[in-house]
Amino acid sequence: MKLLRVGEPGAETPVVLDEDGTAFALTDLTGDIDGAFLASDGIDRARAALAEGSLPAVDTAGLRTGAPVARPGKVVCIGLNYRDHAEETGAAVPERPVVFLKDPSTVVGPFDPVLIPRGSVKTDWEVELAVVIGREARYLAGPDAAKDCIAGYAISNDVSEREFQLEFSAQWDLGKSCESFNPLGPWLVTPDEVGDPQDLGLRLAVNGETRQDGSTRNMVFDVAYLVWYLSRYMVLRPGDVINTGTPAGVALGLPGTPYLREGDTVELSIDGLGAQRQTLRNA
Repeated sequence: MKLLRVGEPGAETPVVLDEDGTAFALTDLTGDIDGAFLASDGIDRARAALAEGSLPAVDTAGLRTGAPVARPGKVVCIGLNYRDHAEETGAAVPERPVVFLKDPSTVVGPFDPVLIPRGSVKTDWEVELAVVIGREARYLAGPDAAKDCIAGYAISNDVSEREFQLEFSAQWDLGKSCESFNPLGPWLVTPDEVGDPQDLGLRLAVNGETRQDGSTRNMVFDVAYLVWYLSRYMVLRPGDVINTGTPAGVALGLPGTPYLREGDTVELSIDGLGAQRQTLRNA
């Protein structure tokens, strides 16, 4: 099942798609697709209502697509989680997950513009598999228990400003939390439809030229391990998002490759999760 939110920022309508791609409004069930909806078995209720035929159809043509989850409590990111990405940046493959937090207000829709920060010379791209938490994860017993805590998956562009991230501070926050730096969506796709999250192709192109073409098979730490690992150090709550890392092909790892500039377009896709497209603008 695929869930999405359509409409202007702050006024999105929650929607579910059937197998044929027909959109149905979830407004009779919930005001939004958010942590409260996920925590109250919202996905199961949406699935049941869709099967019953009790949801009104909605025409989404011409409507903006928002992030599929409203107001994430936190965005937890995993760095250097693909072997080829670690190699291209000259970093050692980590023995433990590299964890950092990203301002959740960076989350925008999958087709919204990305704003290049003032003073930026190294704004970079990162296609990533995002995991959306659907049930509280706290001190999980092991990776197998993590699977019950996952509401679904989405595409994430973990946009980064490398000078801010690596040269201006000992921490990565400055280069990760600029406004609009986390396009998410278009859909929240439930685990039953995704299948094996460790066998998904990820792709990203800049101005039509392929930059990233990888697979989640190359993750250092898989999805279930990451959810379990994080639950040992923080409480993951419904609506939280985990960005699970990026494969090789970012500008940082390709000497001579230009960083993003105003007017550039970035296109992303992940098998079964749809596609994104952003145009870069100066802030």
